[in-house]
Amino acid sequence: MSAYVVMLRVKTTDHEQMSIYSTQAPLAREGHTVRPIVRYGTLKVLEGPEFEGCLIHQFHTMKDAENWYHSPKYQEALKHRHDGAVYRVFIVEGIDD
Repeated sequence: MSAYVVMLRVKTTDHEQMSIYSTQAPLAREGHTVRPIVRYGTLKVLEGPEFEGCLIHQFHTMKDAENWYHSPKYQEALKHRHDGAVYRVFIVEGIDD
């Protein structure tokens, strides 16, 4: 069953840290089968609190998504995201036909 990592960027607090993150995070996809679905495009919030942006990546399974998230390369990049912005991040199982 496919799975999606959804990242909601609530608020940027340090642009320099986010610049480092944006350089390192794509490198963490190496060795993982990831399909970018949404990458911080134009958005319109219809309900709930405003947020700055959204990223959605598709993985084959929940386990694949977790393996990517917990990989050493992503954990290294993640430090900079934590220092640079407030995010809400979750994995959700998709629907496969």
